[in-house]
Formats: sequence, structure tokens, C-alpha cells
Amino acid sequence: MTTSELKIKIFRQIDTLEKSKLENLYGALINYFNGEKDITEWDKLSENQKQGLFDAMDEIDAGKKVLSKIVIDKFRKKYSNA
Repeated sequence: MTTSELKIKIFRQIDTLEKSKLENLYGALINYFNGEKDITEWDKLSENQKQGLFDAMDEIDAGKKVLSKIVIDKFRKKYSNA
């Protein structure tokens, strides 16, 4: 994925956010920009981990997503007696 493709993908995802999520993202970005600049969490990831994140973004773009509430409920039921 080229830099331009990545920027477009990020822009498209940001452009569809509702106001509260956009505000949360803005806060996260401000924290990032004000934080440590010499190494990022991204730089610590392996190439496989980075590719996994890109693959996940592609799945979201393709409509293959599951709401976090559904996932959490599933695992609460599965492990409620553990």
C-alpha cells in the first residue's frame, strides 16, 4: 500500500465518523502528536502485525465488521462460568 493510498483510506474512514467518535479521534491524535516523537507504537509492530491491521481495515471497508458489543456479549456468555 502506498502512502497516498493509506492517506486516502484514513481520510475516508475519518470522513464517515459521527461527531463524538471524531472528537475522540481528535483527542487521540493530539495526545499522539504531543507524546514521544522518536518511536511510535507503529514502529514497534512486526510487518505481520502491520499487515494484519491493513487487512482489518480492508475488511471494514468491505462491510465485514462485527460490532464490539456482539463480540463482548459472546465472550461474556462463553466465559461467565470460568
